[in-house]
Amino acid sequence: MPFTHRLRSLTRQFSTTATRMSYPSTIQAITISKTGGFEVLEKTSIPFPKVDPGHLLVKACLIFDVQYLGVNFIDTYYRQGVYPVASFPFVIGKETAGTIVSLPTDEAVLNNPDYQKRGYKEGSRVAVDFLSTHAEYISVPWKTVYPIPDSVSTLTAVSALVQGVTAISFMEEAYNVQKGDIILIHTVAGGLGLLFAQLAKSRGATVIGTTSTPEKAELAKANGADHVILYKNENTVARVLEITNGEGVHAIFDGVGKDTFDANFEMIRRKGTLVSVGNASGAVPPFPPLKLVQKNVKLLRPTMNNYAFTPSEVLHYSNELFGLLSNGTLRTQVFKEYPFTAEGVQQAQKDLTGGKTTGKLVVKVSD
Repeated sequence: MPFTHRLRSLTRQFSTTATRMSYPSTIQAITISKTGGFEVLEKTSIPFPKVDPGHLLVKACLIFDVQYLGVNFIDTYYRQGVYPVASFPFVIGKETAGTIVSLPTDEAVLNNPDYQKRGYKEGSRVAVDFLSTHAEYISVPWKTVYPIPDSVSTLTAVSALVQGVTAISFMEEAYNVQKGDIILIHTVAGGLGLLFAQLAKSRGATVIGTTSTPEKAELAKANGADHVILYKNENTVARVLEITNGEGVHAIFDGVGKDTFDANFEMIRRKGTLVSVGNASGAVPPFPPLKLVQKNVKLLRPTMNNYAFTPSEVLHYSNELFGLLSNGTLRTQVFKEYPFTAEGVQQAQKDLTGGKTTGKLVVKVSD
């Protein structure tokens, strides 16, 4: 290694080590020691994270700045044991916004062209999509860290990151929504549903949504839905077929799962696409592939992280998301801010799964 490169590397390592000496030995995090009901969610002390040389260290609790954690259905899946947990205690959460306090020290990372395109700097605001990040400090791979532009607030970024990239990637890759399409979105007034509706409408589609109350229906219409079906009072299948003159819709984006799965096959048109987004009512049970034959239906069960996987894919969707937020095509709706306590996170998950929320739920860590 040339002397100047070696000197720069040693200086960086010394600076990082000196900075880390001021870090606490333990931090606060939202954890579970077993799977189960809401009561298993706790706020506990865990060791300060071990920082990989190729990781960024992100502080989710910074004086004079407001930092947030995003609450998502995936958090409930891990809490309930729907998705497996490798070991306990397990830190909940997959969506965080904070400030970079330490850059990688690995020269290979620092010289990586994809890394350099991000423009990471200590002190810059970022949003993070990585599992087990509902903690005061987190150490995460750089490719999962999304720089927040000046035009977007930290609250907006954490409200939009996971759901926004999901909406964009699913409507680009799972089913590429086009002008003239008729799209059905289940739970259209939720955080993801509202972003789906806004994006589909901006692409020239006719948007049909399902929701539970007139108030939610009005919110959905204000966010791009052309027709909203109150599934508790109306026959969803009959209304969709009425709206589409018996043909059905081109694509369905369904985050409900078990309760709506069978009916989707009555509402999809020939050669339509069914995108199974989530499991809010439970996982879809096993079914015979011959179910797809009647209308030559395409069925996908994608995950956002397999669309935004490589550094270049993550950068692409980062630019798409923050561009659409900056120009107003996508707008976030925050339902409520919850405190960074066990009780606060328990209540957030209760509200999220209780069917009464609209938009995004976030946990406020500190000012």
